[in-house]
Amino acid sequence: MPKNPLTRRQFIHIGTGALAATTVAGNILQPHLLSAAPRPVPPSDTVRFASIGTGIRGCELLQASTRVPGVECVALCDLYDSRHTAAQEAVNNPNVPATRDYRSILDRKDVDTVLIATMDHQHRHIFEDACAAGKDVYCEKPMSHTVEDGFAMMEAAHKNNRMVAVGSQRVSSILYAKAKEIYDSGKLGEVFSINAYWDRNSPSGAWVYPIPPDASTQTIDWNTFIGSAPKHDFDPVRFFRWRCFTDYGEGLGGDLFVHLLSGIHFITSTNQPAQRAQSSGGIFHFNDGREFPDLIETLYDYPNFRVTLRCNLNNNGGEFIGFYGTKGTLIIKDNTLTYKPENTRPEPEGYSVFGWPKALRDQYLEKWHEDHPEPPALGWKIDEEVETYTVPKGYSDTVDHQANFYNAVRTRKPVVENEVFGNHTAIGCHLANYSYFNKCIAVWDGSAKKIVKG
Repeated sequence: MPKNPLTRRQFIHIGTGALAATTVAGNILQPHLLSAAPRPVPPSDTVRFASIGTGIRGCELLQASTRVPGVECVALCDLYDSRHTAAQEAVNNPNVPATRDYRSILDRKDVDTVLIATMDHQHRHIFEDACAAGKDVYCEKPMSHTVEDGFAMMEAAHKNNRMVAVGSQRVSSILYAKAKEIYDSGKLGEVFSINAYWDRNSPSGAWVYPIPPDASTQTIDWNTFIGSAPKHDFDPVRFFRWRCFTDYGEGLGGDLFVHLLSGIHFITSTNQPAQRAQSSGGIFHFNDGREFPDLIETLYDYPNFRVTLRCNLNNNGGEFIGFYGTKGTLIIKDNTLTYKPENTRPEPEGYSVFGWPKALRDQYLEKWHEDHPEPPALGWKIDEEVETYTVPKGYSDTVDHQANFYNAVRTRKPVVENEVFGNHTAIGCHLANYSYFNKCIAVWDGSAKKIVKG
């Protein structure tokens, strides 16, 4: 016998390491066929849409729409004239009519549905008008600018029997579908802790966008942009960097938290707001007149688990969600998903018993091994393997998300991220901001449909 024989713990560790070489690594997920129909869509099933808001995200949605069979862009709208041209370029059609007045689009009989990609404070009134006009609605995230707006939008959708999708595309991602499959299988065991972050480190990532040289009161409908927000003299910074200001957006909560929360809600089959939230953060680097923090961290209480979120505009950590279960860990990092099992096989206590007399320790170990006989030689195996998945090159969950919406318009079967799901996620953003600005715990009062101080 060697002088220092391997302990059972060490033996298992070595065996596990050797067997882990058979890890399921680098699986490339296969895209769904929604955005690549096997046969042409008949003209009678063509969905004709208009885009209201054709800025950064609006043009991304337009470009994605060109990859979805059976849809046609028939009208464009934005308050900044040069975005009309940008939108026409996005759909490769200079003849698509463009306007500043979204109401003229809603009056058109050939518009089946609208994409709303405006500043957040304009979502509600456009959404309500679109529903009243009989249009189905794809509304960019976050769905609402305030808690009250969200419930009013839900009511409008239900009253007019409209199909609605909210634009946080992670819920349509094939990567997140695989994560949900693993989560639902029980392979993680009980999950009580979820941690997520999305960190960026660039002026663009902090919404410090350049101001176009032609921006002026002649090319921008400033009064309509202000709308119901407090009156303010023309300021192109507020127009193009609106996410920095509380009058028009929700900052990091509405821009990035909403993606993380939507993904977490989808994977865990959660369709309710968090019960409580507590935020900390501040403006540390981008002291440029913005009102929202460039760093925010929030702890959320849900009935069965806790969630910690962070967005930091001062370090490029990328996008991350981690689910930490009693039987395994599930990590989504950017475009890669990894599942790693926990070693939950029984082992004798190897720490505290060394504070016992040797006779008692030997007695305990002997009894333990009697109760846990060793398996036959070569009988060791790993119950689960490490699994890694990624998406194929060129894959776009935005395309799949739009395809899901247009399919819902045709079938009248609601999407996952409908107005109820979207509202619950937006409430999470409002909770985070309420806690940050009021320096308190934010509590969701579901019966009163409002946030209160904890």
